[in-house]
Amino acid sequence: MRWGCYFLYNDLGIEDRMKDLFMARFFSTGNLFILSVVTLFLAGCEEAPQASGAAGAMPAPMVEAAGPLEREVTEWDEFTGRLAAVELVEIRPRVGGYLESVHFKEGTMVKKGDLLYIIDPRPYEASLIRQKAELTQAEAKLRQVSADLERGKELVQKKTISTELYDRRVEEFEKARAEVDIAKAAVQLAQLDVEYTHIRAPITGRIGRTLVTPGNLLSGGEATSTLLTTLVSMDPIHFYFTGTERERLRYLRLDEQGRRANSARFANEVKLKLSDEEAFFHSGAMDFIDNRIDAATGTITGRAIFDNPDHLLVPGMFARIKLKGEGPYQALLVPDQAVIADQSHQYVFVLDEQDTVQRRNVISGVKAYGLRVIRKGLSAKDRVIINGFSRIRPGMKVKPRMVNLTAQETENESRGGQAEGVDTK
Repeated sequence: MRWGCYFLYNDLGIEDRMKDLFMARFFSTGNLFILSVVTLFLAGCEEAPQASGAAGAMPAPMVEAAGPLEREVTEWDEFTGRLAAVELVEIRPRVGGYLESVHFKEGTMVKKGDLLYIIDPRPYEASLIRQKAELTQAEAKLRQVSADLERGKELVQKKTISTELYDRRVEEFEKARAEVDIAKAAVQLAQLDVEYTHIRAPITGRIGRTLVTPGNLLSGGEATSTLLTTLVSMDPIHFYFTGTERERLRYLRLDEQGRRANSARFANEVKLKLSDEEAFFHSGAMDFIDNRIDAATGTITGRAIFDNPDHLLVPGMFARIKLKGEGPYQALLVPDQAVIADQSHQYVFVLDEQDTVQRRNVISGVKAYGLRVIRKGLSAKDRVIINGFSRIRPGMKVKPRMVNLTAQETENESRGGQAEGVDTK
């Protein structure tokens, strides 16, 4: 009856001070019957609170609570970046000429030393023949002046020729010997030019498409030589990413405190996840930290290296990595929904020995095993409310139902992850 009166008053827009006006509006010949019914109903509304005034206080609300879970935790920090080849080679000719043939299938793996292109070798083969001929001439001349020098030694001892003539023969011998050396060098260069007409893979890797087809004239031997194709190594492969100045400082402080080795001198563990993968399946290690912070962006570049025997990781591919941060260390964990935040603090609701709700300010950490790490503010003996927040406030007595927290199989997620793990059985 009490609730019916309440809704009637509200539906009709009637307050206590408006009862008389309400009665007057309905006091007419045509509304006598309705007025009688309403009067009886309102009378019941006045009597209902008196009849129920002796009712007891509201029962304590039900909440779910649990003790923090203790686990060993290792923190991982997540970064995004792109994969890059350890070796990237632009294939350019060392000699010019007309491209004669292509000897690879585009987009396939090639081994170091495999033949890729042939430039018309005939001009260079002819040059090699000429250089060999000039070497033969130079060697013949050297033999002649060498014989003249030997005869000159005997004649000058017998004073048959003058010392001046003998010195001239010595000079001619030295000159002829130098000419032989020059001719030999020319032959070697000509041989190299012939070899350079056969362009071979300098590394093992995956080759791109050919940018020039047979019959085209190539320029070679310069920085602006014709680009033929590109070749990238596949195994291992690098991953480049950037971190903030604040993150770099945190790692350096952890190194100073002996809680984490600096990646600039220690290969910290790294895990990688591709865009279509649900977990970080690929394991690698840090192998480079840049020597300065970019003043324009306030970031520093890092690099990790991963084995890639199946060539699943492709240069240029976007990926995420988790870099080992702090840990391992013993931590207390609670469900993420138990941690509440206002404008200035994070807090949880705990129960004292009399089951009274208390607010407890905390400092939270990363997600681990599907739960949230609490770095400061809780003890292992605390009872934390994990469900039923809308019915409680600090200082209120509640009726708790204790539940057991369960951990997920995955050790932990990166900073800022989302997950839950509560077993109410």
